[in-house]
Amino acid sequence: MTRYTHVLGNRTYEFQDLKSVLACASSRRSGDELAGIAAASDQQRIAARLVLADLPLTVFLNDALIPYETDDVTRLILDSHDRAAFAPIAAFTVGDLRDWLLSYEADVSALSRLAAGLTPEMVAGVSKIMRNQDLINVASKCRVVTAFRSTIGLAGRLSCRLQPNHPTDDPVGILASALDGLRFGIGDAVIGINPASDSVSDCVRLLHMLDGLCRRFDIPTQSCVLAHVTTSLTAIEQGAPVDLVFQSIAGSQAANDGFGVSLAMLTEAHQAAQSLKRGTVGQNVMYFETGQGSALSADAHHGVDQQTMEARAYAVARAFDPLLVNSVVGFIGPEYLYDAKQIIRAGLEDHFCGKLLGLPMGVDVCYTNHAEADQDDMDTLMTVLGVAGVNFLIAVPGADDVMLNYQSLAYHDVLGLRHQLGLKPAPEFEVWLDKMGMLDRQGRLPPLSDSSAPMRLLMGGQP
Repeated sequence: MTRYTHVLGNRTYEFQDLKSVLACASSRRSGDELAGIAAASDQQRIAARLVLADLPLTVFLNDALIPYETDDVTRLILDSHDRAAFAPIAAFTVGDLRDWLLSYEADVSALSRLAAGLTPEMVAGVSKIMRNQDLINVASKCRVVTAFRSTIGLAGRLSCRLQPNHPTDDPVGILASALDGLRFGIGDAVIGINPASDSVSDCVRLLHMLDGLCRRFDIPTQSCVLAHVTTSLTAIEQGAPVDLVFQSIAGSQAANDGFGVSLAMLTEAHQAAQSLKRGTVGQNVMYFETGQGSALSADAHHGVDQQTMEARAYAVARAFDPLLVNSVVGFIGPEYLYDAKQIIRAGLEDHFCGKLLGLPMGVDVCYTNHAEADQDDMDTLMTVLGVAGVNFLIAVPGADDVMLNYQSLAYHDVLGLRHQLGLKPAPEFEVWLDKMGMLDRQGRLPPLSDSSAPMRLLMGGQP
């Protein structure tokens, strides 16, 4: 075990191992403080960052934070590492990597070639010595494109998940929310329901309902019921119309055990969903959600800080070529991200790390009502993520999810951001909106003088 020291002023700071350097270098997190691994002062945090900046990137290949022998995520990270892709930066320190990422040389193609050569620990490490503007700058240069019935992640595009949850899975309530979202041009990433129960029969019923909606109006998007992966596998066996298989994942074997999932199970689900061949423009069939603090909440973080554990979850996602990955950044609560400052920083970190690792990264811009945050803070995070080139956001009716009891973005928030930044939905979805008479002559989706016209079109009537 290597110990690290740094002299700052007239004081020597000592860090017992690599995990301690990473934890103390993190921006302030209530979760790390809860775990007893955070820096005790801002001075110690700066000392840790100075140590981190001078560390060779190869340290992360030789000093596993969680033992290789006991953790399948560690084995996945190290066994899948692409040495050829890593070679151009093999002599870099963490500080060198930061400088290169911010250079003109680090363009879209260079970052794409590098992705397989980076490990989660490397990208988590470099993110800890970057300002928010650095995270935005670099992430905006990363382009990750995936496809199923719509193409997600193209330049100049911003997709959105339509989340029409209902506390009792009432079909009328769900369809009303879905139609309202479609009227605002939302849903090109996925129409995804968090079911109120995880029963197979309820999952199959909702899958048929969503499939019927998409078929009736020939909507070029994908649907998903965010049930446990085992429920989705059973639904596939029963012949249900499964587009995407969903699963929450984390950054250690023990944390994934807590979700009741294994890498082998995800492999089986990936193969089963691909065998259905339901995609029209691509076959990316997996949807993963993550969130800082999930491993700590399961007591499965192994003394590793929550942001690094989050980045390790992206190695799991990367192995299955997903259509969508998103961090539910403020959903777990103030025990892990206390206030708006921590939520905004975490959202930028998660997006940056996911994109740098080659993932189609989205963010659920959200908070719980007992956090020190409000909708103005979410406006800020939404806007900076839009500038950073986020692949997709999530929107719910009125920004208030009445089933999960948390606050996210409203449909009109994402529409307004598209207008503000000159972004469009997925190209196939944009064509569909035009065919449905929902765009003006400039291709925009503004509030209409007759706001019921698009709804009547969706219901099969005349505008």
